[in-house]
Amino acid sequence: MSRTVTVGLDGSNESLAAAEWAAREARLRGLPLRLVNVREPQPYIQAPLLGGETPQHWAERIPREAADELRLRHPDVEITADQVAGRPGTVLPDEARGAELLVLGSRGLSGVAGFMVGSVGMATVAHTERPVVLVRAEEKTEDERAPGPTANRPVVLGLDTEHPDDSVIEFAFDAAARRATALHVVHGWNLPPYFAYGLPADPRMNAQLAAQEADSLAETLRPWRQKFPAVEVIERSRSGKPANHLVDASRDASLVVVGRRTRRSPLGAHIGPVTHAVLHHATSPVAVVPHD
Repeated sequence: MSRTVTVGLDGSNESLAAAEWAAREARLRGLPLRLVNVREPQPYIQAPLLGGETPQHWAERIPREAADELRLRHPDVEITADQVAGRPGTVLPDEARGAELLVLGSRGLSGVAGFMVGSVGMATVAHTERPVVLVRAEEKTEDERAPGPTANRPVVLGLDTEHPDDSVIEFAFDAAARRATALHVVHGWNLPPYFAYGLPADPRMNAQLAAQEADSLAETLRPWRQKFPAVEVIERSRSGKPANHLVDASRDASLVVVGRRTRRSPLGAHIGPVTHAVLHHATSPVAVVPHD
């Protein structure tokens, strides 16, 4: 069975923006687009809604009308729409198993507060075995502007050189290649212990550490530069919290790519502090790629 780009659709502005982004991504990948509307169990309501339409009929309109509108804007993309009964946090990870990636919407709060990824979104990210992309509601408006400086915004990859994962790196390089844009690789590293205790800085030690981290980043990326020679790679190795650097880089990015370990704890699946912070505060779409 051919893989798809699958998007969770509930009729909100956030999910419609996610569907628009997913349609463009499907075109880039040459894949069909599948809209999935999860209909949660509702208590029995005897009286119909205004106009004689039941909640079920109204819910069925969501994927159908969204698909019709997307087909008008993206006639070259094969688009299907399905409605599945259940709980979104459970259904969407299952529906994503046959997908190349799953796309969800996130709600912008403010430039300071970041973006709201609710319990359903977080549960879906934590339990989905395929890459998940979170798209904010404003993304549709920004991407539909006239061609200009934002047309070739770079892809940003957050990279941990101590535990690099091939699937995360390849996803980012592939995304940059498909968009014919540059890849900015961001690596954050910790300052020496004396910094935390307020002791005088050692410029020589700092310089040596910075050089070592930069060399490690370059060495990690060397085989990927060879595999994707057409992709311009800009390496950014800086001291400080990786999440802060990634959030800063997201302001000029078309996509931020981060990883998520699939290891389970007794308390259940979790996504890690860096990915958690990026999901809530990045100003561009964020792709979370699960890995071992």
